[in-house]
Amino acid sequence: MDMTLSKGAIDFIDDAYIFRLLEQKEDAGKVREVLAKSLEKKALNLEETAALLAVKSPELLEEIYQAARKLKREVYGNRIVLFAPLYIGNHCVNDCLYCGFRRSLTSTVRRTLSDEELVQEVKSLEAEGHKRLILVYGESPAYSPEFIAHTVEVVYGTKNGHGEIRRVNINAAPLDIEGFKTVKQAGIGTYQIFQETYHKETYAKYHPANTLKGNFMWRLDGMDRAFQAGCDDMGIGALFGLYDWRFEVMGLVSHALHLQGRYGVGPHTISFPRIQPANGLDLALPYQTTDAQFKQLVAVLRLAVPYTGLIMTARESPAIRDEVMEFGVSQIDAGTRLEIGAYHEKENITDAQKLEKEQFQIGDNRTLDEAIGWLLSRDFIPSFCTSCYRVGRTGEHFMEYAIPGFIGRFCTPNAIMTLAEYLKDYAGERTRKEGEALIARELAKMPEDEMKRSLVERLRNLAEDDKRDQLF
Repeated sequence: MDMTLSKGAIDFIDDAYIFRLLEQKEDAGKVREVLAKSLEKKALNLEETAALLAVKSPELLEEIYQAARKLKREVYGNRIVLFAPLYIGNHCVNDCLYCGFRRSLTSTVRRTLSDEELVQEVKSLEAEGHKRLILVYGESPAYSPEFIAHTVEVVYGTKNGHGEIRRVNINAAPLDIEGFKTVKQAGIGTYQIFQETYHKETYAKYHPANTLKGNFMWRLDGMDRAFQAGCDDMGIGALFGLYDWRFEVMGLVSHALHLQGRYGVGPHTISFPRIQPANGLDLALPYQTTDAQFKQLVAVLRLAVPYTGLIMTARESPAIRDEVMEFGVSQIDAGTRLEIGAYHEKENITDAQKLEKEQFQIGDNRTLDEAIGWLLSRDFIPSFCTSCYRVGRTGEHFMEYAIPGFIGRFCTPNAIMTLAEYLKDYAGERTRKEGEALIARELAKMPEDEMKRSLVERLRNLAEDDKRDQLF
């Protein structure tokens, strides 16, 4: 692999500047000015983001939560997009001290799915109703761009009755420009790279220098190389608990601002998982992120980057997911299994997790149908929509639709259509009834226009003629 950085590569994480901004004290007047700007759907700069992170008083925090709730509904409506992670292989040349896949951990059970096993995994996920997957790989020469592209093609080519995977995202190591070109040609959706921590000293502490991941700038520059390779749909993230949660929020916002400024397109998604128990991990870490801090960081991220999707993973417990959902989350994984091969081998569905076979412990092991029932009970529309990616509304084109607010006109009808497909094909009786009631409520709220008439016609086509994938 060519380890050359992207053209014009820069280190846009200014530690000293971030620390100075984080020294500011709570200022109610300034916070309200920042909230007003955010509610105009304008991205926040680092100073404005730091003002929100400085808030500690319950009254002012509540204003932040109310603003985040309002902004989330205005930009994303009441949709929550669902996906599942599918682990392809856990061989890894890195030695990240917090990871159950690290190379020095001899108790980890190593495995890579064969093509036949991958097909079985995908068919099992399709049988549950999944339409969107994120494929996860360790960092190993075995998981080359060509291998990743091949697995993507296998997934797209696997059908099971009415089941099909319509969008494949990737969570893998950063590639060189030619590598990104190779995986893009396979028709991937989002390419996701976690920086893990944006604090350089902490990064060096947890990622040994004699490993590929030990190179901070190679990882930080990964999204730039992807853009320069022609990819325009990126996901970034940090692992909260390695360093001060406020610094990591500032790092994520810095990254978003850098990409937006240089390429005219910010990240499509931001993930913010908290570190969880893993095989061989001592959780006595000095920067554990509390539930209260987690709630605040989600709300601040929503306000700082209005048009970026926020992903809350099944690392979190059902109770925390329930509490935080309304403050800005737009995507969650559901029916999650982390052991390689677990979807079709049916392990760890009722039994305790086997951490020697998994990257970390999950907090929410509900089935997909149970998760959908929960969302319906909260008046969210569970969505498997993939239309934007498949009709070219990505990158700059997505921003053209999203920033004026037009995206809602496509998203809610598409969400309803994908929910209706799920209810017909996969839902339990209780979920089906609750879902049908929600669709009726959503239709009643819509204006009597051509979009509603078209949606009603397509729902009829699905119910009476079994016509599917009628995307807007």
